Amino acid sequence: MIYTCTITPSIDYTVYLPAFENGKLNRSEEVYYYPGGKGINVSRVLNRLGVKSKALGFTGGFTGKYIEDFLQKEEVDTDFIETSQITRINIKIKSDKETELNGPGPELTEQQLLVLTNKVKAMKKGDWFILAGSLPNSIPVSYFLDLAEICMENEVHFVLDTSGPALKKLTKVPCFLIKPNLEELGELFDTEITDINDAHYYAKRLLENGIKHVIVSMGGDGALLVTKDLSLSAKAPIGLVINTVGSGDSLVSGFIASYSKDEDPEIAFRYGVASGSATAFRSDLCDQQGVEVLLKQVEITPI
Repeated sequence: MIYTCTITPSIDYTVYLPAFENGKLNRSEEVYYYPGGKGINVSRVLNRLGVKSKALGFTGGFTGKYIEDFLQKEEVDTDFIETSQITRINIKIKSDKETELNGPGPELTEQQLLVLTNKVKAMKKGDWFILAGSLPNSIPVSYFLDLAEICMENEVHFVLDTSGPALKKLTKVPCFLIKPNLEELGELFDTEITDINDAHYYAKRLLENGIKHVIVSMGGDGALLVTKDLSLSAKAPIGLVINTVGSGDSLVSGFIASYSKDEDPEIAFRYGVASGSATAFRSDLCDQQGVEVLLKQVEITPI
């Protein structure tokens, strides 16, 4: 079983308008309400790619119920832990420039965190635990290190897609997969990465910590995959970028959807890049048809 975990889910309220003027009344032309959070996005995309998963995390209030109802309609399994707080709403303004207003995450109790720990302990050998999205500063990083340790002991594939100080500490444990972007990769080594050669060099250094697969997302420039035996560059398909939210999550989903079936990292990498691009070319997350169309357009080159 594949489990995704979003500590701070949200409702993403996305509005499209020709121009946004600060301090004035703005009327939107299109609005969308989607369950947000990187782990939730991964579960939604996995489901669209024909791979079942179960979404974990913390939800509460009417917004939390909306997220659960939405996912149930999409036939995504959930096992959220209920909190007394209303799940946040994040506002995404799409005009000539993109503006985001993200709400605060929940304050979680030790008991609520223990419930999640016990869920991870119950996972079996060969399962996947995907920890994705922002990790609140109110939760000590040692808690997430403990979850990673549990996964390692039980031979559960631990996948990490987060940022900030927690990422730096969590990359010290053996992960099956991490997916930093260029900026996050640079922050891990307190440097600025300016080209693909730098990205490749620092991605390989992460392998020294026992990480098996490093995917570096580079936006329109594609992505890198680095493992013990492979160093590959992927050029993303060309198309009209409509919405970049969820593209990185879709890359992770595509990789795992493919790898969980064939255990071939190169094929999985191609599928992941196609999935990320398919999401960027539409207002919502990708679907299988869109991914299949782009597969042949992904150019893979050894480094």
